[in-house]
Amino acid sequence: QVQLIESGGGLVQAGGSLRLSCAASRRAFRYYVMGWFRQAPGKEREFVATINWSGDSTYYTDSAKGRFTISRDNAENILYLQMNSLKPEDTAVYYCAAAEKMDYTIVLEEYAYWGQGTQVTVSS
Repeated sequence: QVQLIESGGGLVQAGGSLRLSCAASRRAFRYYVMGWFRQAPGKEREFVATINWSGDSTYYTDSAKGRFTISRDNAENILYLQMNSLKPEDTAVYYCAAAEKMDYTIVLEEYAYWGQGTQVTVSS
């Protein structure tokens, strides 16, 4: 089992940037596929980005492509999400999650471990 703790959320103006971090409790972090999801008020949780265990393969939802970058530091057990050119529609609680998979996945149900979430609010 792995515990995940997100940080880095906050209030930012449209066009600004934030970097989210997700610290994992286990040294086995490097063997998990990792993902970022978000949930806006009144909406279902949705996929944002995912990365394979080694960090050399990533995938993004269309709205994140070109603006967000997912990365990981397996030596420090940390997952990142760099978010640039933020828009008001990016406002949501952002969650990191871990999946016991061989390759990255966008399927929410395949992620067994979740953090508590961090709030991102983008003002117009």
